[in-house]
Amino acid sequence: MKDLIVRAGRPDELGVVESLLREASAWLASRGIDQWQYPPHRDRIAEALERGVCFLAFEDSKPIATIQVDDFADPDFWTPEDRPDTALYVHRMAVARAHSGSGVGSQLLAWASERAATQGKRWLRLDAWKDNQGLHRFYRNAGFNLLRIVDLPQRRSGALFQRPTGRDSDKER
Repeated sequence: MKDLIVRAGRPDELGVVESLLREASAWLASRGIDQWQYPPHRDRIAEALERGVCFLAFEDSKPIATIQVDDFADPDFWTPEDRPDTALYVHRMAVARAHSGSGVGSQLLAWASERAATQGKRWLRLDAWKDNQGLHRFYRNAGFNLLRIVDLPQRRSGALFQRPTGRDSDKER
């Protein structure tokens, strides 16, 4: 495990976040996985940086990963019955390939879960590419449960995962 420093990215670090996401996209393509095979959504990333919900993880002062954690529950996936306000949501997590397999992704998810608990949220949630079984295994190994797969023709993502944050004040789930 690495000693990571995680902090909110700054607007002038848009290129750093995009570089991490492009590297992940190229790696996925090299494995025949069609996930993230489009340019990063620069406008969404810039907006997340402005709002302070796009984070960078550093090791030895070098950025090695990015993760967005916010309260946006995509209405294509999360229904009122899911009680979206009881969770924080992970978007666009990527780890530099040089650091893959070293536990950075799991550490970021643990950090995000703690962040959610600190904000009084019961769940940390995310949606993943529907047919990326390796990614599904990664999330299961990180303590997430697959809730369901939402199969919308216009969306390749839709495998909905959540894990408890450790906050147990909301017992009905």
